[in-house]
Amino acid sequence: MPADPSTAVLFDIDGTLVDSNYAHVDAWWRAFRAVDESVDAWRIHRAIGMDSSRLLGALLPDAPDDVRATAKQYHSAYYAEQMPRLRTLPGARDLLRAVASLGHAVVLATSAPASELVRLREVLDAEEWITAVTSSEDVDEAKPAPGIVQVALDRVGVVAERAVMVGDAMWDVEASARVGVPCVSVMTGGIGGDELRQAGAAAVYDDAAAVLADLDGGPIGALGAPGSVGGRS
Repeated sequence: MPADPSTAVLFDIDGTLVDSNYAHVDAWWRAFRAVDESVDAWRIHRAIGMDSSRLLGALLPDAPDDVRATAKQYHSAYYAEQMPRLRTLPGARDLLRAVASLGHAVVLATSAPASELVRLREVLDAEEWITAVTSSEDVDEAKPAPGIVQVALDRVGVVAERAVMVGDAMWDVEASARVGVPCVSVMTGGIGGDELRQAGAAAVYDDAAAVLADLDGGPIGALGAPGSVGGRS
């Protein structure tokens, strides 16, 4: 890890580095059934990565607060059952290693709760390359609110113009854009490339392995050169 980095790459975890999005979909689907609500799985998937309060507001717009709170508790319980089956996505660890070797700060910019984050970090097994980590305890509202991105930058003392975000959802693109950080998107969360580009992604790749293969030519490579960070699609 760089001792005093001037550049940083911020990584979302769920759906970007760890194959966990569909575990969240299943957990939410079961949680809604447990509170006698029916929400189609595709609608749940569209909201994954969004702040849980916003997700519940979008998917259960007419439900009272106590029903939403109970659904959230069920989700946590059902998701915990899935944690032993989580795995890294292709190229995830190699990408973290390569980014760190270039001298960039590697920041896990996630709003996952502490209980989930412990398991996610175990799955990644990449502590030697990680400079800083955020969690749900750092902000009142998760993505697409920009707070977690700003906290990630502040944690390593890097300005937005010298950073790149890597994420899998429109919410990552929106949150980073609100801080002035370009976002590289991967499709491993289940969102298509056209939609990610339309949201404003600086570049779109299949997965972390593809980002690694284009490391020099893509937005992350541009961090090492003077001027603004560019992108490709």
